[in-house]
Amino acid sequence: MKFTRTHKLLIAGSLVIGLTGCSAMTAQNPASELSPVNAAEVAGDSRVMLFGADVVAYITQEAYVQGSPQFKSTFEEVDFHFANADNKALFDSEPTKYVPQYGGYCANGIMFGIPWGGNATDFRVVNGKTYIFGGQVSQAAFELEMEKNIALADDYWAQEVKGSNSFIQRAKRLVVRVPHYKSGEEQAAEVQAAGKTGS
Repeated sequence: MKFTRTHKLLIAGSLVIGLTGCSAMTAQNPASELSPVNAAEVAGDSRVMLFGADVVAYITQEAYVQGSPQFKSTFEEVDFHFANADNKALFDSEPTKYVPQYGGYCANGIMFGIPWGGNATDFRVVNGKTYIFGGQVSQAAFELEMEKNIALADDYWAQEVKGSNSFIQRAKRLVVRVPHYKSGEEQAAEVQAAGKTGS
């Protein structure tokens, strides 16, 4: 039997609905303005942004720094861990300044409408905003046309990803791809052709 895109979407949707009790689904989809988020259970906290990375350090140090549950804040039903009390205080005074763009998901994925991936160690700060990536190739591909790709990601985030269920949105856009979609292999080839490392 040959499956059409519609069949694949229905199957993917059924699988997602069947997994509604899954802790990852709960962690990534808070009932708040930040939904969906790249969050997981860490050290007894059920919804920790970027596996506990200190989101303030991205801006203040332009570095990945692992946070500690000892220094924790909750904002919009999402937990944030910090490396020290000073970073926690900075976050508490102005949380929206430090929350990574697109819920901490890979910016490269969001430009295709897919809330997926995002490593705490792969990031770039642009105009005071933190963008997370799913790896070096993903970041290098995004950076080839940074302004254009940020505009695409901003549009997809605002128009269809923000407020959606991450699992349903991901399944939808993995089956019904955006017109400008490029596979990982295609992006890696572009990065190599441009002379970027992305390794």
